[in-house]
Amino acid sequence: MGTMRIAGVIPARLASTRLSRKVLREIAGRPMLEWVWRAARDSELMDPIVVATDSDEVAAVCRARQIPFAMTSPACASGSDRVREVATQIDAEIYVNIQGDEPTLTPDFFPPLLELFERTEVQVATLAVRCPPDEIANPNAVKVVTALDGRALYFSRATIPLDRDAAGFAGYRKHLGIYAYRKAALEQFAALPPGWLERVERLEQLRLLENGIDIHVATAPRDTIGVDTEEDLLRAKAILQERLSTRPL
Repeated sequence: MGTMRIAGVIPARLASTRLSRKVLREIAGRPMLEWVWRAARDSELMDPIVVATDSDEVAAVCRARQIPFAMTSPACASGSDRVREVATQIDAEIYVNIQGDEPTLTPDFFPPLLELFERTEVQVATLAVRCPPDEIANPNAVKVVTALDGRALYFSRATIPLDRDAAGFAGYRKHLGIYAYRKAALEQFAALPPGWLERVERLEQLRLLENGIDIHVATAPRDTIGVDTEEDLLRAKAILQERLSTRPL
């Protein structure tokens, strides 16, 4: 990645609507956010990597486990707002917004995302994978359609593109909520008001597309488990227990 300074930020709210206190839930002996932080750290592509939180309890857990953290305002409406606040404290050229509820992330997710910035026109980058067949119709699995050069044309909770003639289309792509921004694009994003597409779909990345800011999409090595329910947590635990048994950290 040359000499670019890249900062990783893991927004971590304690108040979660669907699964309470999820970023601190224990998985194989570690809080969930530590799994995320370790994956980012072990990629060796970002420095620093900090947890961004407004919770004293999250901060205390980070301190006890020697995980760098930054305190952010409780008024932050979203993870990207928290990343932007960290950007006022830590100077970097690129900021990576890493979801605190993706404990199955591994270090190899970060190179394809950050390699996109070798192209000077790339301002915002994210990841996608082939959508599992059982998630194609699931509105919680966000689909993305891209142009030939990898620019996102649209993100939707709907099944896009629609296979009108039921021809057996299998190229659906599922978006993974990891973003990287050049500093200017992050500032621009945070300064824009929410758009109508964003409000309808409840997808904040649509704010960028509505305002003509391109998002480039790289292919992730595999799918992840975003933990929103107890069932998700059990699936993540099984994967991480297996990982520890085959490759102790």
